[in-house]
Amino acid sequence: MSATADSQSRYQQQSFWLIACAVVLLVQIVTEYMMGRVPICTCGYVKLFEPVVKSSGNSQHIADWYTPSHIIHGFLFFGLTHLIMRRKPLSMRLFVAMLIESGWEILENSPIIINRYRAATISLDYVGDSILNSSMDAVFMVVGFLFAWRAPVLVTVVIAIFFELLTGYLIRDNLTLNVLMLVWPVEAVKTWQGAL
Repeated sequence: MSATADSQSRYQQQSFWLIACAVVLLVQIVTEYMMGRVPICTCGYVKLFEPVVKSSGNSQHIADWYTPSHIIHGFLFFGLTHLIMRRKPLSMRLFVAMLIESGWEILENSPIIINRYRAATISLDYVGDSILNSSMDAVFMVVGFLFAWRAPVLVTVVIAIFFELLTGYLIRDNLTLNVLMLVWPVEAVKTWQGAL
């Protein structure tokens, strides 16, 4: 096979997996719409960033204090796919990351997880994400994935720790605490989070 043909084959393969990523995101959006999720905040407008966690706008706009968690998802999915799919094209690995993230977004916005958040965490008024917020969560995961691909491992790890410490300090929640409270709720953590 000539170098030109090999290059064209790689380009076609990358294009296929990138289109597949877009299809996964579209399936996520359609599924959430069919589940009855609202397209945008019921307030009727779109904000770039919602700074108030305990508000009806949280998880409804483009970004919020949980956005760093989704960027960290990208870091983690890049690391995972690097370990188990090292010889596969980056675009195929991104597709796997999109499948995981979109699957989680659909599950997170199902009644079982919404009710779990209400029962086990401080998110008593959590109603799920708007479709806009949920789809942007997936996009921010992609940003994290691509950042981890280009950045040195140490820089990625330091940024992840910084995000966790920052959101832990500012909103008393982060990816680590979110997973802990969803899987194995600790009453002392819930009390501490609720004191904000």
